[in-house]
Amino acid sequence: MNPEQPAQPVQVCIRHTDRPTGLACTRCGRPACPECLRPASVGQHCVDCIRADQRSTPRVRTASGSVAARTAAPFVTYTLIALNIVVYAITAAQSGSLMQNERGSALFVDWVMYPPAVAAGEWFRVVGSGFLHYGVIHLLLNMFALYIVGRDIELVLGRSRYLAVYLISLLGGSAAMMLLAQNSLTAGASGAVYGLFGAITVILIRLRQSPNSMLILIGINVFISFSLPGISLWGHLGGLAAGTLATLGIMFLPQWVRARTPEKARMVGVISLAALAVAAVAVIGLAAVTLP
Repeated sequence: MNPEQPAQPVQVCIRHTDRPTGLACTRCGRPACPECLRPASVGQHCVDCIRADQRSTPRVRTASGSVAARTAAPFVTYTLIALNIVVYAITAAQSGSLMQNERGSALFVDWVMYPPAVAAGEWFRVVGSGFLHYGVIHLLLNMFALYIVGRDIELVLGRSRYLAVYLISLLGGSAAMMLLAQNSLTAGASGAVYGLFGAITVILIRLRQSPNSMLILIGINVFISFSLPGISLWGHLGGLAAGTLATLGIMFLPQWVRARTPEKARMVGVISLAALAVAAVAVIGLAAVTLP
């Protein structure tokens, strides 16, 4: 009789050693269970090989030099809209009114942009006022504009730069109010939205597309701001200027200073955003010092 053949060792998954398997990665040859394998054009690859391949593949970048998001969902735009709605809901609940939510709302009184109060040390109004709105129509108009232009800007600039442009636009509007409208009570995301109008105009020019439609829209809105009483003209213009300059710093300044590598171009953009933010805060501080 032939001696009994020794049993062959059981092959187990390289990542789950308690799971016997007869499968293997067609790329590295290591045994893997079905949970650790993914279909490929030829055979199947383990998750480790897929991750290594993703790390070695150059990331897709947008026209601004930012890394393209893996998903096109504009999360920052949606988050900003949600924050504005939540703040409005709080003021409406406190006041008991959808249309006159500024009356009887402690949050509205505490956050509304009032330059003398900022000069007294209430700096949170500079940003907080950008999330308040006078009535539901004011809210809907601003959120509609933010939704329309914000999604495309976020896709081109990337989430962090887009958020920076939005906040710098908000600061620019507040800085203009501190300098030129020192006795007014102002609230709304309009300054930041005007900044996004300027931002998308710069982006269209950078992508060599016609900016005429945006220029007409900006002209109409500026005319309305001049014509109708009760609209924050300086807050709108300050936000427009800040958003335009911020986006110029991202889209054009690296070319103007001849930043030859993507890393240097991104650094130039970041430095320009930081400089604008510091300048806006400095203007607000200077105006606060000069106010009685």
